[in-house]
Amino acid sequence: MTVTVDCLVIGAGVVGLAVARRLALGGRDVVLVDEADAIGTQTSSRNSEVIHAGIYYPRGSAKARHCVAGRQMLYRYCSDRAIDHQRIGKLIVATDSDQLARLDAIAAAAAANGVDDLRLLNRDDLASIEPGLDCAGALHSPSTGIIDSHGLMRGMRRDAEDAGATTALRTKATGGHIGRGQLAVELDGTAISCRTVVNAAGLGAWDVARGIEGVPPETIPRRFLAKGSYFVLESGRVPFSQLIYPVPVGGGLGVHLTLDLAGQARFGPDVQWTDRIDYHVDAARADQFHAAIRRYWPGLPENSLVPAYCGIRPKLSGPGDGDSDFLIQGPAAHGTPGLVNLFGIESPGLTSCLSIAEAVASIVDDR
Repeated sequence: MTVTVDCLVIGAGVVGLAVARRLALGGRDVVLVDEADAIGTQTSSRNSEVIHAGIYYPRGSAKARHCVAGRQMLYRYCSDRAIDHQRIGKLIVATDSDQLARLDAIAAAAAANGVDDLRLLNRDDLASIEPGLDCAGALHSPSTGIIDSHGLMRGMRRDAEDAGATTALRTKATGGHIGRGQLAVELDGTAISCRTVVNAAGLGAWDVARGIEGVPPETIPRRFLAKGSYFVLESGRVPFSQLIYPVPVGGGLGVHLTLDLAGQARFGPDVQWTDRIDYHVDAARADQFHAAIRRYWPGLPENSLVPAYCGIRPKLSGPGDGDSDFLIQGPAAHGTPGLVNLFGIESPGLTSCLSIAEAVASIVDDR
């Protein structure tokens, strides 16, 4: 027997939850599924938990648009729902005078994206604000923040279910096909006929898309995996009150210092290109972390870092290719009625989740 549902959302990470919430609040009958036994077990819970301002991304890109809009939506949502967060601010630091021009370029890119609250600080300014830093200058971003990502995900799940959505964990999409104008998706061997399918499976989005017979293979982009490890101090606390970021590096934002809501510091992520999903943190990488961190915090104690966790970022570009964008792919791109694929939703995906959900709803509503 074939079960029929209105809207199936595959993937209960932060973006899938935001999409399910938005569609349910819009009156859609939503079923949200994930193969894991809990929500948000992959990229959504293996990141820096930072609310990004929207600084680095190319003007007009999906990342720029959704990060700036999503940041504003996220702060409002957290305030309305009493979800723990803090507008803590961050410093993007130039570790020597040669990098000062990079700060000017970053500020110009941010302004083009509508982020107009950055302030350039010199060495003396930094000495009074964060005396532990040794830097030639920095950009201060007051709209950068931190968030309890698990609290956010629980809140969005609660909103979705209060609006009538159903969540099914330990449920895997194992295939599908197009028939009679509707999509049929197999969930653990049970055929589900769907008016709409949103593929928000994160690292698994490529497998879901390839498993649906009739989706043109040439519309499924290549996937690259960037592993990022995090380290923490073995003991003690850092002498900083806000986030510290170096100027960006290829594939990521450099080994930065973030604080959680309890004030504990995390360092990372670095960038390791890989071809498999592996969450082991190599303790030997601590030496590289020490070297990177000491460029802006020379007071980091020797041999003080211990492995914490790592995440895998699904990217649409690989080593040396430059930064990739979000890909929100509707029927106009792949020709499959009722299907929306979300590819390459990495950082700033958490910040952008509510805005991405609005974009998905617009595609679904157009149908």
